[in-house]
Amino acid sequence: MRILLIEDEAEFAKALRSALERDRFVVDWVASLSLASEASRSRVHELVLLDRTLPDGDGLSLIPQLRVDTPGVPIIVLSARGELTDRVAGLDDGADDYLVKPFDLEEMLARIRAVQRRPNDLAPDEIVIGDLAFDMAYGEARVRGARLDLQRREVMVLTTLLRRRGRIVVRESLEEAVYGFDDMIQSNTLDSHISRLRRKLSGAGAGVEIHTVRGVGYLLREKD
Repeated sequence: MRILLIEDEAEFAKALRSALERDRFVVDWVASLSLASEASRSRVHELVLLDRTLPDGDGLSLIPQLRVDTPGVPIIVLSARGELTDRVAGLDDGADDYLVKPFDLEEMLARIRAVQRRPNDLAPDEIVIGDLAFDMAYGEARVRGARLDLQRREVMVLTTLLRRRGRIVVRESLEEAVYGFDDMIQSNTLDSHISRLRRKLSGAGAGVEIHTVRGVGYLLREKD
């Protein structure tokens, strides 16, 4: 999952980003409404973490644009403004959840999983193909009940391919899903992730295969 983090407190944002990346998320961090507005127009994010008190205004004012740019994207407000009226305002203005600072990181991760499970786009909680079962909320793959050990980027690749299983995913779409704005991407980096993912799926007997469509992208489907 690729997350847009909108937070102007640098130390807090760095700690939050680090924690999220350890949990296999890709995080783009911006520190103002203007930068967030620009990032939103990229339409690549699957969840937004939104601070309210930003240097150029109240984060809640960005919610209408987020809803237009990425319909159905879950939005969780992270704010030190924790009075009842503040929380009600956040939810009434369109946020999916409102988390008051300071908060425990495990609670934040649980809130993220909760909004992922909501049927905004009727996406399934689990995708099963061949002998592979993938938990969309936890980013966990299992083959016949045994957990498959995947690195963060491999999980991002697999998630994107599973969402469009049976269809070609163009290379640019995969790169947008797997890498943040600040990541340096070498020409063969994505291929390396896919190669390792193929080996792990094959070695575990997952019953699925990733095809390369030369010059276009990749396709995941169940083995014949």
